[in-house]
Amino acid sequence: METELLTPDEAGLQKAAGLIREGQVVGMPTETVYGLAADATNRDAVAKVFAAKGRPMDNPLIVHISSMEELEQAVSRVPELVASLADAFWPGPLTMIMPKSERIPMETSGGLDTVGVRMPSHPVAQALIRTAGVPIAAPSANRSGYPSPTTAQHVLADMQGRIPAILDGGACSCGLESTVVTFDDDRTVRILRPGFVTKEMLLEHVPNVVIDPAIFRQVSASEKVASPGMKYKHYAPNAAVTLVEGSPELFRQFLALQQADGVYALIFDGDAEQFPYPHMTYGGTSIEQGRQLFARLRELDQIGAKTVYVRMPQKDGVGLAVYNRLIRAAGFDIVHLSPRI
Repeated sequence: METELLTPDEAGLQKAAGLIREGQVVGMPTETVYGLAADATNRDAVAKVFAAKGRPMDNPLIVHISSMEELEQAVSRVPELVASLADAFWPGPLTMIMPKSERIPMETSGGLDTVGVRMPSHPVAQALIRTAGVPIAAPSANRSGYPSPTTAQHVLADMQGRIPAILDGGACSCGLESTVVTFDDDRTVRILRPGFVTKEMLLEHVPNVVIDPAIFRQVSASEKVASPGMKYKHYAPNAAVTLVEGSPELFRQFLALQQADGVYALIFDGDAEQFPYPHMTYGGTSIEQGRQLFARLRELDQIGAKTVYVRMPQKDGVGLAVYNRLIRAAGFDIVHLSPRI
């Protein structure tokens, strides 16, 4: 199979939508990361998504919709807090977990009675969902465990020969997967995966928000967790990644002791001028770091990095999402040079 890059014009959208209706899988741009789009109601199509990614079958897929009317087809009950969150953040990078409808097969939900649903804001994603006429299951369009793709070229690198087509919608504006939330009760939202919709933003619309502690620790394969995806390795390049907490000066001193062939640093933009060792930068703010992180990890693989030391980001706002992706990319290998002040 030769994978075709499609322009997101009317002809490209019609071809991609036709493939989805036929039970095929298509690379789809969203504002977060590129997804592997398939008909969420078609068991065989969903199986092709898992096969293309090499994804564990108990790791659920997020269902993407283009209207609130489509939400009623995907879920059997809408929790009380959903309306206010949808008004505030849809279309956008927020996934909400709800009881699934019978129309969504267990293959899509990873064997669970619930399903995560999102309304993406990317115009190409919106147009594809409308044109296909079905809810679309779309996990990130990368080999399972590898950094998520933020350009069509990233998808092609991972999926060449595995899927028939990719819609090229340009670089993703967020660069990190959506925030995922579930509902503990009619007042409390639980964050299962941090993203560009932050705890602080959610608190402007709901009474209480908690962050699931499993976000920050390694979870065993046998452990029961709120989100099965927490059990698996994610976001990791081929190079070994270590996250390093410390000031710019301490980080430079630490890197001086690590110098060897294939050792690189991933640092903040503002640190680059005084950093004498092989490195890449990944932004100066949390939003920039979220947008650039996965692309930089892929670039480091391309230049032959064997070991990457990453200066730890802030752990608040969007920085919490960047931190979450990095600790998982690093397999929780963290060096603390000094307490953060």
